[in-house]
Amino acid sequence: MSVHIRFLGGAGTVTGSKYLIEHDGQSLLVDCGLFQGYKQLRLRNRDPLPVLPNRIGAVLLTHAHLDHSGYLPLLHREGFHGKVWATPATRDLAQILLPDSGHIQEEDAAFANRKGFSKHAPALPLYTEEDALKSLKLFRTVPMREAFEPLRGWHARFSSAGHILGAASLLLEVGGRRLLFSGDLGRPDDVLMLPPDPPPAADVVICESTYGDRNHPQEDVVAELGPALARAAARGGTAVVPVFAVGRAQEILFAIHQLKASGQLPHGLPVYLDSPMAIESTELFCQHLGEHRLNAGQCRDIGHVARMVRSVEESKAIARQHGPKVILAASGMATGGRVLHHLAQHLGDHRNMVVLTGYQAPGTRGATLAAGHPSLRIHDQDMPVRAEVVQLTSASAHADSNQLMAWLKALPSAPRRVFVTHGDMEASDRLRHRIETELRWQALVPEHGSTWLA
Repeated sequence: MSVHIRFLGGAGTVTGSKYLIEHDGQSLLVDCGLFQGYKQLRLRNRDPLPVLPNRIGAVLLTHAHLDHSGYLPLLHREGFHGKVWATPATRDLAQILLPDSGHIQEEDAAFANRKGFSKHAPALPLYTEEDALKSLKLFRTVPMREAFEPLRGWHARFSSAGHILGAASLLLEVGGRRLLFSGDLGRPDDVLMLPPDPPPAADVVICESTYGDRNHPQEDVVAELGPALARAAARGGTAVVPVFAVGRAQEILFAIHQLKASGQLPHGLPVYLDSPMAIESTELFCQHLGEHRLNAGQCRDIGHVARMVRSVEESKAIARQHGPKVILAASGMATGGRVLHHLAQHLGDHRNMVVLTGYQAPGTRGATLAAGHPSLRIHDQDMPVRAEVVQLTSASAHADSNQLMAWLKALPSAPRRVFVTHGDMEASDRLRHRIETELRWQALVPEHGSTWLA
């Protein structure tokens, strides 16, 4: 019996990762992500899958970021009742991220209905916080590097991918084929996370390509962030830092701790972490010692460098604080959440600054800011951008082109084929070209919705 791979997301784009594996009348999903960015991509979230959710036997999550896990509550609501397999840290993060995602969608829909700017009457969330909480009951955890059987006769094993807490690559063995999914690969020199494990032998590799067309600079995040924040503080401005609640928030907090300890930033400069999700994620680092580079003392340091802002009332009060300050708030691409209110409050003042801390998917507000547009649309209003916009190039949690190639080269033997996914078309095609010319392996960039033999 043949094994088929259907690319239901993460093909030709960075978001919406979903890979349907089918064999002998059974199927499972590797990742179950939301589409983000351009509207035509986001609309895919409301399209029915080409397979009935109740026919999917299991879901295997490489990690908890919403572009890999955020569709799960909707899949469950539409009829999926199988098990969701993940590492313990991925489960712990999903317990934070998924309900928060549902809550934000409910808040955004309610705000749109109050302000009357939605094209739908009424605006409805894709799923609710309750939907997300129900989906969490499906989770089953398995330790990193331990074999398990997600479906009868299907064998799997997670190995560390770096990137964020719990992030894994996945080896899936079925029908005489070995399929290796890179997941999102971290950097070998990441400030927080340990290097990815070497890859095992595989017949087919599905490899991410977020940075497939470029390499990271040698400068570290402390050296890059320090002068920017000092510049904003010197002119009495507010630095708004859209952060990814898992990983980048903690890296930026650790960098600010180091900058204050070394005197490069004033010790009294107020710093706020305005994201309950990021606060809880920061606490998880202390619970998962040994899965990252920080020791217990350093985990405490990043928890003490900022004032933790949990309530909406506290968040609103930040705007009334005079003088220089730093506000870290989710989301990292400014697609939703509290950071939108801080951007609306501070974009119009030239003394202020926006610090972008990672990859900005095309079509997101973060990408608009990175491109230097003179205005930004927030809640159906065009806000003038007079604040300085700084794009950090050293804070990415993804392996760059050379690091992706090094991971592939570490395979014990050449695979039959490499599918290049999870990247913009330019990044994916550049990595495909490198694989074909440097490794002499067959590589291709699959189209969305396409089906291939493994």
